[in-house]
Amino acid sequence: MSGEALFGGAVRYTADTEQDSRGLKLTLHRYIIDSIDDEQVNILEGPRPSVSRFVTDQVVDYINRHHLPVSRYEIERLAEELVDELTGFGPLEVLLHDASVSEILVNGPDRIFIERAGVLYQSDLRFIDDQHVHRVIQRILAPLGRRLDESSPMVDARLPDGSRVNAIIPPIALDGPCISVRKFHKDVLKSADLLAYQTLDESILQFINMAVAQRCNIMVSGGTGTGKTTLLNVMSLLIDSHERLVTIEDTAELQLNHPHVVRLETRPPNAEGHGEVPSCALIRNALRMRPDRIILGEIRGAEVIDVLQAMNTGHDGSMSTVHANSAQDALLRLETLVGLSGRQIAERTLRQMICAALDVVIQLTRLPNGRRCISEVVEVVGVRDDVYVTNTLFSLDRASGRFNREAHNPAGHKLQAAWRNAL
Repeated sequence: MSGEALFGGAVRYTADTEQDSRGLKLTLHRYIIDSIDDEQVNILEGPRPSVSRFVTDQVVDYINRHHLPVSRYEIERLAEELVDELTGFGPLEVLLHDASVSEILVNGPDRIFIERAGVLYQSDLRFIDDQHVHRVIQRILAPLGRRLDESSPMVDARLPDGSRVNAIIPPIALDGPCISVRKFHKDVLKSADLLAYQTLDESILQFINMAVAQRCNIMVSGGTGTGKTTLLNVMSLLIDSHERLVTIEDTAELQLNHPHVVRLETRPPNAEGHGEVPSCALIRNALRMRPDRIILGEIRGAEVIDVLQAMNTGHDGSMSTVHANSAQDALLRLETLVGLSGRQIAERTLRQMICAALDVVIQLTRLPNGRRCISEVVEVVGVRDDVYVTNTLFSLDRASGRFNREAHNPAGHKLQAAWRNAL
């Protein structure tokens, strides 16, 4: 019987419970896979409309054979979800195509959270079971040559559109397989967008513009999801088009709209534990590539020494990000990372090295209403009595949401011109 014949007449009622619906979907999934196995060719290799027609026919056929009370709407929904599962990333497919969704968080098969405008919401989408989540993870990893199993239960990967994916499975994840997707936005944000979103104001933007032009070494600091990579992208648009940039990232996220960019990405070890290419090796190699500026996506380990040395050896105008709660904490975080790297450097010498390398720290924050904005812009002046000397140039008034330009003038000669030209 055709789909049109089944759909004729009054609309029937849906499955009694959500559990029944999920069970029916699982049964239909297996039924369709068996039907595909009976075909001479793999229908899944064809265009999506052909797959959709095949799946709908199979759903209708199964429901008619078993006289199931399923409505037209439910059949259409089941068919669409099954097509997504068979050809794409299951329930994630619709979220990946939703431009308003910036992050997708899967906490086991029953809980999918999404972020819109900086605020998390729970979605009504579901996976069938743990195996369904695991199949989608494997489908993501298959073209990338990455592995995820009990011996290697965590993985970072990148979707074809550039979105960043982290997956973790039992026994490490106690409540089932988990997926975190940081979506890649095709439309690169510009400075005008940051002004519209109140990430910064005209004075801060003008200062950053001049600081980039003066080849200041800039560190962008903040927590997860505060917009560090976005700000790094915007600052790259301010760099002179004649300069050569080398970017280094663990997972490529930067979208540098610049005519002369060399993009490098780290490589994890293979199944035998060989072939790893860490950030520190890429930084050392980048120094041999005649870069005007080095842009390191994030400082998180032993590469901190190499990037500080690069900033101190003539590669002015370099930029990077670090996770920290404040600009002052960012400097201490760099110290901590040096200590964790195993390098033995006297505290005073290390602090002098950090101060010589950095000119500005830009701190980002995310407010309770989801707004991502700059909370402070701090000049790194030097070390006095073994203590960092900093100068706050701009700060956020959290009560009013406005940005304040502080009264102090920068001490560094590079920043003085930027400060004078700020509105």
